[in-house]
Amino acid sequence: MIPLESNTGCGMEFTRRAFLGRTSGGLGLAALTGLLQSKTTVNAAEGLDAGITDGPHFVGRAKRVIFLCMAGGPSHLESFDYKPKLEQMHGKPMPESYTANQPIAQLQGQKLVCQRPLIPFKRFGESGQQITEIFPHIGSVADDLCIINSLHTDQINHDPAHTVMNTGTSISGRPSMGSWVTYGLGSESADLPGFVVLTSKGGRNPQPIATRQWHSGFLPGRFQGIQFNSTGDPVHFVKNPAGINRAQQKRVIELITGLNEIRDQLVDNPEIRTRIQQYELAFRMQTAVPELMDISKESQETLNMYGVAGADGSYAYNCLLARRLAESGVRFIHLYHRGWDHHNDLVRYMGICSGMCDQPTAALIKDLKQRDMLKDTLVVFGGEFGRTPMAQTNKGPVGRDHHMKAFSMFMAGGGIKGGITYGATDELGYNAVENIVHINDLHATMLHQLGIDHERLTFQYQGRDFRLTDVAGDVISSILA
Repeated sequence: MIPLESNTGCGMEFTRRAFLGRTSGGLGLAALTGLLQSKTTVNAAEGLDAGITDGPHFVGRAKRVIFLCMAGGPSHLESFDYKPKLEQMHGKPMPESYTANQPIAQLQGQKLVCQRPLIPFKRFGESGQQITEIFPHIGSVADDLCIINSLHTDQINHDPAHTVMNTGTSISGRPSMGSWVTYGLGSESADLPGFVVLTSKGGRNPQPIATRQWHSGFLPGRFQGIQFNSTGDPVHFVKNPAGINRAQQKRVIELITGLNEIRDQLVDNPEIRTRIQQYELAFRMQTAVPELMDISKESQETLNMYGVAGADGSYAYNCLLARRLAESGVRFIHLYHRGWDHHNDLVRYMGICSGMCDQPTAALIKDLKQRDMLKDTLVVFGGEFGRTPMAQTNKGPVGRDHHMKAFSMFMAGGGIKGGITYGATDELGYNAVENIVHINDLHATMLHQLGIDHERLTFQYQGRDFRLTDVAGDVISSILA
């Protein structure tokens, strides 16, 4: 006998025959549905009470996002925001009109002195975009980039600033942007998660990244980001235990699914549906993931373009995997490279980080473009904040402190104009002053390119309709192609 609980608290019992009779139809239907859905869009809002249930709000230019996070906060003053006035002010006190009563991180209480740009800039492409010489490969795709030099954020330390970048607010526990996107649009793959995370490290003090940065928050758990390991097994327990073959594993999944379906009929809990779908997805991933991670069929020309030496967990390898994930229908692909926190010896550490990230980033854009995928893939590159125009010398060779008032990022593809620079900071690079962009605006624009009205993508929780852009955000219409 199989004891079960009813939603009224009364016990029920079924014979084995009755149990199999009740579940066999559901299992057959599930199998048929799986076959019909294979390689097609899986509606992320199926069975839910909120969110988009009939596809995008309008026809978007992008189908997917690849978000390249340079964790630690790259200096905008040594990457995309050239400030000749800062050169003239080098060694002089930073004017108090900029810094008085302003939040400062590790330079608080110290003498604030202007620091000239430490790396030369040059113009790249027909568009003449100004990019630091330390990014020659990114410079080679300058005509595909929309460089935004007027971003600002709400937090001055790493983890809170990552929280703002990923969730639109500094309040921990909210859904990440990848979760919102997959909640709204689902995945284009039946065999892989809709939201995948890859990490790499190299540079100064690899920045810790908490897994809650890709959590689904109060959204159903099926929308949580799944971290893939780029060395060893890509996903824990993706292989069957010794002595267990695929047919045996399938029978186990079918039995668990049947039990979960009976329970869901009683309590109607969305998390049970999540559990059913994730068990079935995990079973399909046992075949799909090893194939995805096997780059042996990539041409040597492609491997050389990315600078990939093998499945070594590097940023280069992760960029190649990002393209393969995009081809496989993954909706949101988030790469973190940990090492951009340059409080000291900025030139050396910028050189290390750019040596790891410059070529693969450009290669990803070129590869997507030659495969005719850049037009519907939105690539975003940047960190959680910028760095101060003031020198930091208390930790050895000169570096720069955290800075939240201004920083740079770029977007490429997915219906974004290429070859333009949008927004500007003041003459010392301290404040964003022209066409100011908040993280909420960045998210609103990203969602717009995916065909989502950010004000309509909501989820009711604790009596309130929440959204990725919280209570703010405007689409940056000037950068749309």
